[in-house]
Amino acid sequence: MTRRLVLVAALAGSTVLPVSVGLAQHTHHGAHGAMSGSDTRQFVHFPDELREHTLANMRDHLLALQEIQEALARKQEDKAARIAEERLGMTSLKLHGAHEVAKYMPQGMQDVGSEMHRSASRLAIEAQNAAVTGDVRPALEALSQVTSQCVGCHAGYRLK
Repeated sequence: MTRRLVLVAALAGSTVLPVSVGLAQHTHHGAHGAMSGSDTRQFVHFPDELREHTLANMRDHLLALQEIQEALARKQEDKAARIAEERLGMTSLKLHGAHEVAKYMPQGMQDVGSEMHRSASRLAIEAQNAAVTGDVRPALEALSQVTSQCVGCHAGYRLK
């Protein structure tokens, strides 16, 4: 199965699907994930200042994902849970100015973003559970669901 089909299958398992259509329009080539053809992602226009703020938030989201992975690998489940909730979860919405940003997002992008934040809060719970049970697999599955939302959004939308 190609990576594209795996990704579409992963997205189909999530609760938000609007951006999976954009994935099917791309063709995957090569081991490095290069895409051929024109970029068919939907442009989303943000005011310049808000665009820069949003891009900085997305870079922090990526850093948070890396820090969560590192914490889980080091058996620091409580640290992973804290990062997931405070920087990605529902608790982070006010910090990121989500209410202001959402005004400029199409509904599908809002839906994927909301699901990413809900998934991150579920990840925080699963990481806390792993601290008690010693079983990190549910936390890793929850982390996969967070990442799936990120991939889906970036596959369907781009900031202008």
